[in-house]
Amino acid sequence: MNFLTLDLNLLRVFDAVMVEQNLTRAADKLAMTQPAVSNALKRLRHSLGDDLLIRTAYGVKPTPRAETLWPTIRQALSNLELAIAPSSFDISKADTTFRMAMADATAALWMPSLVRAMERDAPGMNARMVPLTTREPRPMLMRGDIDIAVGFFPGVVAQLTGGQGAANNAIRHERLYSGHYVCVMSKDHPLANKQLTLDDYCNASHLLVSFSGRAHGLVDEALLQMGRERRILLTVNQFFTGGKVVANSDLLTVLPRHLIESTGMTNALIWKELPFDMPEVHIDMLWHERDSRNPAHKWLRDNLISMTNDTLLPELGHHKPLDS
Repeated sequence: MNFLTLDLNLLRVFDAVMVEQNLTRAADKLAMTQPAVSNALKRLRHSLGDDLLIRTAYGVKPTPRAETLWPTIRQALSNLELAIAPSSFDISKADTTFRMAMADATAALWMPSLVRAMERDAPGMNARMVPLTTREPRPMLMRGDIDIAVGFFPGVVAQLTGGQGAANNAIRHERLYSGHYVCVMSKDHPLANKQLTLDDYCNASHLLVSFSGRAHGLVDEALLQMGRERRILLTVNQFFTGGKVVANSDLLTVLPRHLIESTGMTNALIWKELPFDMPEVHIDMLWHERDSRNPAHKWLRDNLISMTNDTLLPELGHHKPLDS
């Protein structure tokens, strides 16, 4: 390949297809027809001597050569865009709608402050909440169904930090908060005024907040390692519902400490440290690379970070567990 004869516009097409993992969406983004995008890729394949992208049932899959090339091409295009793009952005004149995926309790924590910031600084901005029903929001981000996801995504973050494949290169993430799991029960629970032992915990009946409805979670994995198990009497897919049920029953549940308040049942609930070790719960923000340099999207991400630091963390610091 002779770089001097390479049409650099082909690299823009390649980048868009790598970002979208779909020819139709890439064509829409570039204001081109799909045949024009296909023809551009054909020319680039010929120039580079590699298939680059292979069609699949779900879009296109990059070849190893494409995965190797893309980070360098992506960075070069980003540098060019920053060099020639307007340097000023007025959030007060932004007219955009963001689709955000969060669990109900997570939204209850962040949304009040975000709405105040939107009303104050970005009156033309709108937000649409999308139900979070999975720990794997990447397909929703890749398809453009959502603009941002906030929650506990341990498997996803592990893969992203491990740098496995081009699909990971298309998803960005940032940690908002790290907390820990606690056992939550009604103030009138038989275990409320005694030390919580492992035997008491395993002998009780439990509620599990499960997006999928599957009656097995991280706690069950931890118990399995100790040769123990628990009875999950009920699964629900909302933290608010879980708090309401636990406050009015003798079921135990395990929640991230920072989400208890968002159940709206704090006056009827107490929490105790678990009688076994659990890994920390990390709340991460995920978004697609295509939005990284969007100034309105950056405003949204920056506000979620500042709200975490200025509001959520200081408030949580004032809460103490009920001593067993």
